[in-house]
Amino acid sequence: MSSGSTLSDLDAPPHVLRRATLAVYLTFAANGFAFASWAARLPALRDHLGLTPGRLGLVILCVALGSLISLPTTGFVVNHIGEGRTVAITSSTLAAGLVLLGIGYHVGTWCVAAGFLVIGLGNGAWDVAMNVQGAHVERLIGRSIMPRFHAAFSIGTVAGAGVSAAAAAIGVGVPAHLWAVAGLIVATIPYVALHGFLTGVVEHAPGASRAAVFAAWRDPRTLLVGLFVMCMAFTEGTGNDWLSVASVDGYHTSNTVGALTLACFLAAMTAGRWFGPAVIDRFGRVLTLRMFGVVALAGLALVVFGQVYGVALLGAVLWGAGTSLGFPVGISAAADDPASSAARVSVVASIAYLAFLGGPPLVGLVGDHTGVLRSLTVAGALLTIAILISGVCAPRRAPE
Repeated sequence: MSSGSTLSDLDAPPHVLRRATLAVYLTFAANGFAFASWAARLPALRDHLGLTPGRLGLVILCVALGSLISLPTTGFVVNHIGEGRTVAITSSTLAAGLVLLGIGYHVGTWCVAAGFLVIGLGNGAWDVAMNVQGAHVERLIGRSIMPRFHAAFSIGTVAGAGVSAAAAAIGVGVPAHLWAVAGLIVATIPYVALHGFLTGVVEHAPGASRAAVFAAWRDPRTLLVGLFVMCMAFTEGTGNDWLSVASVDGYHTSNTVGALTLACFLAAMTAGRWFGPAVIDRFGRVLTLRMFGVVALAGLALVVFGQVYGVALLGAVLWGAGTSLGFPVGISAAADDPASSAARVSVVASIAYLAFLGGPPLVGLVGDHTGVLRSLTVAGALLTIAILISGVCAPRRAPE
């Protein structure tokens, strides 16, 4: 029996659409909260296990590996069981990964790597499914709100980083913290997705689904949008994964201050995503992306070369704000044609996750030779590429 509200795009009553919008906001926020909960505790995890930057990068790589295992089939899964059921299953999978991560804190690096792999398995499919549902809701509302859904993700990350900083300050152990987050996710998100998401808005036709996915992989614009989102994801992910560690190592701050630095980065990203749609409405997608990209590049330079922590903190804020729109606007560009949005979002997400596959080990290995702080400059090259090809995100009309 289907859960949620089954209706066509044109039949959504206002109260059902409001409920679906709220469900999407909550799902994005929970995903961000879960991510920041483990990301902000990386310094403590690293210290406890005695990991070098290179080894830490390889361990974090397991998140991307798990996502890349699940992503190729996500489009088919969404078409067969719907976004709500997909999120219910994959959020529970991610929670299981957090439990493993907490166990690995005591057992050893191999168990931590296994936990990250399971987190990636759940997160990749969860990400695609909630973005597909968000694209449907955005189309029904008739205005650009995808960046605000991603702002909800960022609000979740700010809350997660803040809770993590508080947990570190008062001495809450990493395992207890992560297990509590896992329990919160399992207790809320499956219910929200199953009872709040719209259903019946994706074509449940296996043959059509396969054809749409294959066509999306052959579409030059979709591939270029994927490259753009990958470059922006690398820049954003570098901050998410390494900023707290870079603050501790490069500016000799405490683990608590490192977590708070990440929180400031994420808060700036949240603000950019919340207020960004107004800038897009005024200047258009492409010019907005280029302006924000330059701000991110300046912020990254201040973090790496700021010399004193106050300047680096300002840079973290600019870096977060500047990268805020890249991922959500790229997803909106992929979903411009509603008839193939699920397939194209799945393809773009698959390409984007290459950044999470290569980013952590690349930055970590460079960090072994230059220090984590200087290794952040790797993100600058990909950010420059994203700025140069941002024109591919110009809106495109769906075929008549």
